[in-house]
Amino acid sequence: MAETRRLPLTWVLTATASCLLIALHPAPSSASDGWLQPPESEAAQPDLLQRALDDAGAHRAELERVLAHYDTTGEPLKRKAAAFLIANMPGHGYATYGLYDEDGNEIPFDALDYKNYAEAMAALDAIEQTHGTVDFKRKDFISDLDTITAAYLIESIDQAFTAWRERAWAHEVSFEVFCEYILPYRCSNEPLTAWRPECLSAFASLANELQSPTDMREAAGRIQKTVHGWIGFSELYYLHPTDQGYDEMRQEGLGRCEDISNMIGYAMKANAVVSASDYTPAWADRDNNHAWEVILDENGHGTAGLSNRAAKIYRKTFSIQTDSLAYLNDGAEPLPRWLSKTNFRDVTSQYLPTSDVTVALTAEPPGETRYAYVCVFNGGEWIALQWGRINNSAAAGRSVQFSQMGRNIAYLAAYYDGTDLIPAADPFILEKDGAVRVLTPDQTRSIEIEIAATNPDTPDADTSRIKPRIPVKQGNSYELFTWDSGWVSHGTAAADSEPVSFESVPSNGLYWLVQSGSRRLERIFTVEDGRQQVWW
Repeated sequence: MAETRRLPLTWVLTATASCLLIALHPAPSSASDGWLQPPESEAAQPDLLQRALDDAGAHRAELERVLAHYDTTGEPLKRKAAAFLIANMPGHGYATYGLYDEDGNEIPFDALDYKNYAEAMAALDAIEQTHGTVDFKRKDFISDLDTITAAYLIESIDQAFTAWRERAWAHEVSFEVFCEYILPYRCSNEPLTAWRPECLSAFASLANELQSPTDMREAAGRIQKTVHGWIGFSELYYLHPTDQGYDEMRQEGLGRCEDISNMIGYAMKANAVVSASDYTPAWADRDNNHAWEVILDENGHGTAGLSNRAAKIYRKTFSIQTDSLAYLNDGAEPLPRWLSKTNFRDVTSQYLPTSDVTVALTAEPPGETRYAYVCVFNGGEWIALQWGRINNSAAAGRSVQFSQMGRNIAYLAAYYDGTDLIPAADPFILEKDGAVRVLTPDQTRSIEIEIAATNPDTPDADTSRIKPRIPVKQGNSYELFTWDSGWVSHGTAAADSEPVSFESVPSNGLYWLVQSGSRRLERIFTVEDGRQQVWW
């Protein structure tokens, strides 16, 4: 794959607020109905619990103290809840991030040293002038299995049970739903703090203020409105990817959208309002990603308005999803970042018309690779969002099926070698009606392309504004690429006027016009009916 300059912000998960999930009835037994399968009993999931305790190593005794505590107090339901948390604890922890150059050297940088986003970005630009391309990467991961204390976990469990039993709107929430959406002691990868007491106290009189004290939706709306006043959005925190803890957010009063999401999640969990978060790892028609609030019905279904096109929508879970790629793979192969976790489920079909897409793989996979991935173009690069097991058929050849894919989107199938995504076939458009149109550049039939803009008008869910179209500007230089197993250049043209023109370009291609010196965030496009530029 041809080299592209990455945007240092591409991977940052953003959200305008926490997702709300209302559960007034016991969970249905089928995961296809929207809920997760209920947490299995300790007896039915000995492997997960035993594996977690084994992975804790020297810290195992601290976790066993929690189980022993509830044996001593004679509280079997709390012991079962503790077993659920410990069994599903692997992968949860506090992650810190640093800025690194391409050689892996950390570059000192703290966005909070600057007054605003513009100043921080100017500092990043200056860093790149000296050090070349830089990117935020995980620096440290402090695993809960290695550090969480018995005292913290017992206190959090006891407080969760208190809210579940005392809040009138939670009386019909089942134990299974309680475990997944109220019991967890964290929301993402933030530092652990004791957030439950303050969040519970802040809404102590809420039931008396509601028209219906048993209406969880009404309670959720009131809590959400209040918490939005505790912390505001600041794009400066896009450049501060380490999640803030509760105390830090309360002190600063600002954060990126993931921080806001966590803050509302704390208040919901502390008050036994069932809460979760839905997200798309990468928009399919613009850069960045997003997470948002959603209220689900008693069957676990729920949608929210989407500002942009999404190929995949996932729902965060605390529990390990045993049908996730990361769980099934069990470390056998390296996995792309967004698919390397076990704590999410696919809910795309709750939001969008979707299609299962079978792709003929025309390129050889590297080594003994078992999986292929489908990618969207985001932040100047292809990002893998879904996986499929490679099918090698003597009759039909090598292929892969990707399930529940969003429509009206440009995709690329790829392999992953542990470092890079490697093209596995030509890109394709999954049309609005579910038809698949493969984009194989036709070298025998060339066209002239006139391009008036590098980016279309784009809605921005974070700011609720439209990012305006970026026109071709006189005096700038532009390079045109066509995708042909990588980005192939058709040369550079100076824009004497709008639009800029290129001749002898292969037809039926996927194209990309990049301004010289830019961050390579221009959008890809096709040319329809010989002239019309259609953005993807």
